[in-house]
Amino acid sequence: MKFDYNTRYRDGFALLRHADQRVLYGLLLAALLLTPLFATPFLLGELTYVFILCVASMGLMALTGFTGQVSLGHAAFVAIGAYAHAYALSKGVPLLLSLPLAALVTGLAGLLVGIPAIRVSGLYLAMVTMAFAIIVEQLIGHWDSVTGGFTGLAVEDPRIAGWSLGGPKAFYYLCLVVLVAVLLGLLNLLRSAIGRAFVGVRDSEAAAYSLGIHVNAVKASAFALSAAITGLAGALLAHHIKYLTPDGFTLLLSLELVLMVVIGGLGSLRGAILGAVLISLLPTAISRIKPMLPESVAKQFGLEIFIFGLVLALFVLFEPAGLNGRWLKLRALFESFPLYRRDTFKRQKRYMKSERYR
Repeated sequence: MKFDYNTRYRDGFALLRHADQRVLYGLLLAALLLTPLFATPFLLGELTYVFILCVASMGLMALTGFTGQVSLGHAAFVAIGAYAHAYALSKGVPLLLSLPLAALVTGLAGLLVGIPAIRVSGLYLAMVTMAFAIIVEQLIGHWDSVTGGFTGLAVEDPRIAGWSLGGPKAFYYLCLVVLVAVLLGLLNLLRSAIGRAFVGVRDSEAAAYSLGIHVNAVKASAFALSAAITGLAGALLAHHIKYLTPDGFTLLLSLELVLMVVIGGLGSLRGAILGAVLISLLPTAISRIKPMLPESVAKQFGLEIFIFGLVLALFVLFEPAGLNGRWLKLRALFESFPLYRRDTFKRQKRYMKSERYR
C-alpha cells in the first residue's frame, strides 16, 4: 500500500512521486520512441493525428478544465494556427520560428476574444465563442490573398536546416516532442502561482477577488494561453492534412474537442490525453464495426454523431469524472488491495468545484 505523506516541502510539487510511476512512464515513453521502428506508415499517421489532438485537447483543458470557461469555438484557433503557420512557411520563415510564431498569432487572437468575452459566462460565453468560430470560418473562406479562400492553401513540407521532416517517422517524432513539451510546460505552470490562480477563479470568483487575484486578467490570460496551445496543434495539423480548406475547421471539430475534455475528465491533463485518444480513434473503430452491423443500420446518416452523443451521455450518467476518474479508481484498487472497499469512491456532496475533479 502507498500513503502520500509529505516529508519535505517540495514533495507536494513532485511530478512523479514514486519509483514505480517513474518506471511506468519511462517505459511508456520508450515504447513511443521505438514504435516507428516496427509500425506501418498508416499506423504512424494515426498516432501522429492522436498526438496533435492531444495537444489541442490540453489547450482547451487549460481554459475549460482549469479556469471554468466554456468554449465552443476552439476550431477557430486551430484554423488560425494552421493558416498562420502555412503562410509563414510560404514566405520563407524557418520551421523553428514559424511554429512559435503561429502560436503567438493565435494567442493574440485568443486575447482579443477573451477580453470582451470575460464579461459573460456559461451558456452566453459558449455562444460568443461559437459565433467567433463561424466568423473565422467565413473570413478564411473569403480572404483569398492569404488563405486561398475556398480553393484551399497547400502546406509546404516541414524542414529543419534542409532536412525534411515530411516523412511519417520524422513527423511522428516532431509531434511527439511537441506533445511532451506542452505537457511538461502545463504541468509546471499549473503548479505555479498562475496555475493556482486559474483553479481559484474556477472554484469561486468571489473568493479569488477576496484573495487579491485579478480575476479578469486571469480569465483573459487563460484564453490567450489556451488559444496559443491550440494554435500550435493547428500548425502541426496543417502538415498532417497537407492542404488547408475552411471545411476542415467547422463547428464539428470544436464539439469533438469539448467531448475530449469532458469524457477525459475535467481538471486533468491526463484526462485530456485519454479523451483525445478515445475520440480520435472512435471513427476508425466505427468504420471497422460498420460491416458487422445490419445494412439498414450501417447506412444510416449521422451514425458517428449518434455514437459520439451516446458515449458522452454514458460518461455523464455513469462516470462524471471521466476516464481520468476511472483510472484513479483502478489505481486505488491495486494500491490498497486487499483493503479496498466499494464505498471508497461513494458519491458525496461536494462544496468546492475543485473537489469534483479529483
